[in-house]
Amino acid sequence: MLVPSPKWLDTGSNAWQLAAATFVGLQSIPGLVVLYGGLVKKKWALNSAFMALYAFAAVMVVWVLCGYNMAFGNSLFPNLNFIGIPRLALDANFMQQQGNVPGIAAGMPSMAFPMATLMFFQFVFAAITVIILAGSLLGRMSFKAWVLFVPLWMLLDYTVGAFSIWGGGWLSQWGVQDFSGGYVIHLAAGVSGFVAAAIVGPRLQADRDSFEPNSLLLALVGAGILWLGWNGFNGGDPYFANVDAGVAIMNTNLCTCVALLVWVLMDTLFNGKPSVVGAINGMIAGLVGITPGAGFCDGVGAIIIGLVCGLAPWFFMNKIQSTRFFQRVDDTLGVLSTHAVSGVIGGLMVGVVSNPAMLEYIGTDKEAPGVSVTGVLYGPAGWTQLLHQFGAAVFIIAFNAVMTFVILRVIGLFVKLRMDDATLAIGDDAVHGETAYNFEGG
Repeated sequence: MLVPSPKWLDTGSNAWQLAAATFVGLQSIPGLVVLYGGLVKKKWALNSAFMALYAFAAVMVVWVLCGYNMAFGNSLFPNLNFIGIPRLALDANFMQQQGNVPGIAAGMPSMAFPMATLMFFQFVFAAITVIILAGSLLGRMSFKAWVLFVPLWMLLDYTVGAFSIWGGGWLSQWGVQDFSGGYVIHLAAGVSGFVAAAIVGPRLQADRDSFEPNSLLLALVGAGILWLGWNGFNGGDPYFANVDAGVAIMNTNLCTCVALLVWVLMDTLFNGKPSVVGAINGMIAGLVGITPGAGFCDGVGAIIIGLVCGLAPWFFMNKIQSTRFFQRVDDTLGVLSTHAVSGVIGGLMVGVVSNPAMLEYIGTDKEAPGVSVTGVLYGPAGWTQLLHQFGAAVFIIAFNAVMTFVILRVIGLFVKLRMDDATLAIGDDAVHGETAYNFEGG
């Protein structure tokens, strides 16, 4: 029996949303798999890549079992409004119905694609968050502990931030804006990664003293996939193939180019040479910094964010995170600097450079009125927005720090969080019985 397509389905927006989700998925698999595999020592290339691969698969399973509805469903505690009801998201009726986030439905046009598309789009965002977090833990965390940590952190930590800001929760109702995850994803991952690194413990001192990338060319391939995959990251978040999606993509690439160039300039001025690893860090800082406001600012705002995110995270990584106080915590890839610091900057810049002439949804007689955000540069309303952005940052930092600490302490009661020193001395072969490179075998 032939069944006609539902009237609400727009094939263009559905196709773009699925493509955008696939781009975001490619950021993780193979993007961060390859980036991590190339940036670490040869003996940790396979384990680092495998941590990302496992996390991607594990998040999908818990996402459909209950995670999606905890992040984007109906509120479990309407009076508190910080998490959704844990429910399955697997039956035919649910997956084929019109996409809808109950808590934000009144403030945007009706979605033009099915719930299955929305679920997959939000899954790849959830997955990359915990994979980013892994960058703080490479080179020493027990794989058994990682297997337990990923689903627990996803359900108990990520879903709260996602629901509070994106699912119509209390921060959303307060007026907080996070276009594509500067707070929900990057600040959460950076803070949680730093706390986790402190609890798990450091790498071997020999690895901390000498941890040269085993393949910078491989790392650059991963970085390139991450960069262009970000077009789906920010371009997909208007939920439509609309004008704002194009603006968000343009702003994303403009800001990233500026931040990368600034970081390279800073490396050259202070260290005497332009660094490829530094360029990758500058790229990531720019991508993260533009994410909270990609669709709210114009090109001038994107350049301003790029300048700030090329300077401030560079200074934090090279001058602050290298101090004795911060060196007590072994944040392997400097996720605190590139993701947490850049995420905070980007989130606060929403309250500074957002141009009210930039409309996320341009209203028609069939759609909601245009939605815009005002920054301090464009009117006094920006001060209220800036206050809301600051309050949200404080909450995300505090909640992620506490929840990550609790989750790991509980896991530590059952399995060791850190590999033993003998295993750490060998690396991949001791953990997986395999190695990334087998040149001797031809």
